[in-house]
Amino acid sequence: MSRRTPPLVPRLRPHAESVFAEMSRLALEVGAVNLGQGFPDTDGPLQLKEVAIAAINDGRGNQYPPGTGILELRQAIAVHQDRFYGISLDPQTDVVVTTGASEAIAATLIALVDAGDEVVMFEPWFDIYAAAISIANGKRVGVPMSGPELRPDIDALRAAISPKTRMIILNSPHNPTGVIFTREELQAVATIAIENDILVLSDEAYEHLWFDEHEHIPISTLPSMFERTITVGSGGKSFSFTGWKVGWASGPRDLIAAVRAARQHLSFVSGGPFQYAMAYGLGLPDQYYRELRTDLALKRDLLCGGLEELGFGVIRPEGTYFATTDVRPLGYTDGMTFCRELPHKAGVVAIPHAVFCDDPEAGRPYVRWAFCKRTEVLREALDRLRAGLS
Repeated sequence: MSRRTPPLVPRLRPHAESVFAEMSRLALEVGAVNLGQGFPDTDGPLQLKEVAIAAINDGRGNQYPPGTGILELRQAIAVHQDRFYGISLDPQTDVVVTTGASEAIAATLIALVDAGDEVVMFEPWFDIYAAAISIANGKRVGVPMSGPELRPDIDALRAAISPKTRMIILNSPHNPTGVIFTREELQAVATIAIENDILVLSDEAYEHLWFDEHEHIPISTLPSMFERTITVGSGGKSFSFTGWKVGWASGPRDLIAAVRAARQHLSFVSGGPFQYAMAYGLGLPDQYYRELRTDLALKRDLLCGGLEELGFGVIRPEGTYFATTDVRPLGYTDGMTFCRELPHKAGVVAIPHAVFCDDPEAGRPYVRWAFCKRTEVLREALDRLRAGLS
């Protein structure tokens, strides 16, 4: 009797279960502190909750909102892009609201990548990039971040470009490394894209989460880049309401029209009342964004300082709410092994970089930790690590 063929198509089998599901399940099984999954453990501004509740009570957004997003949010996104970056957008044609940044990324790849097209991205990468490229029948091409600080390797990027390259995915602030691309690095990527007539998908979900002097710069603000760049944003990351799943894509009208065409056949619409809340949030004063960064920077320093004391090689992040460590100083050679043992040894969960790489060596010794948690949770995790790793 023949064995039944697995029903999942081959190109999606590598994506059948994410490492986040595995590690979160393990955290529950052993009662571990979960510093693996990147979501805050406190809610964002009360005013946004009140706006969402009022919208529900007033009957705004309880039925299908417009397929491109409510006009108030599209207008707020346009104002936000002009306010922070000097980018001029027409909210009627240059913006589409999506079910989180994840859907904006997936819709962009489905709309603009055809079978056999190559999509180049830096490793480690956010796992949804790989899955969405597979769904689009494209081919991903990884370019490892390099050096002790895991910076983008521009020479390797240039070498990875071929006549089949359709798109470069850029993620700055970068998950999982916390690197923010400098203007010089962005210009080098832009030059490669322009010279080879390549589109750029710029995932800027963590745009407001930057620290010290490492201010975020959208690549679409560089000369000749707006017309070839789809920029992705996330209300969940900027306002700490990740469960509301409100994101967006913006850019030139021809590219956004393509994204809209694909997006309407995915979730169609979502999050009507929450869209009103996000529109309000985008108009919050600069003080809100400064305080958000200040709070996260203190948590970054707490976690990174504790990990350094424990002997990890710490790459202190310039942005996002993730810190990367090298586990080799602790006697480990493999981050995956370390992360699978850690919940049992110390009652803490982290995520290995290896799951974000095609090159097994690129991420082997590195581990990602989320610090978007309450201070007492971070202290508890460090106490457990001290006891479990001693």
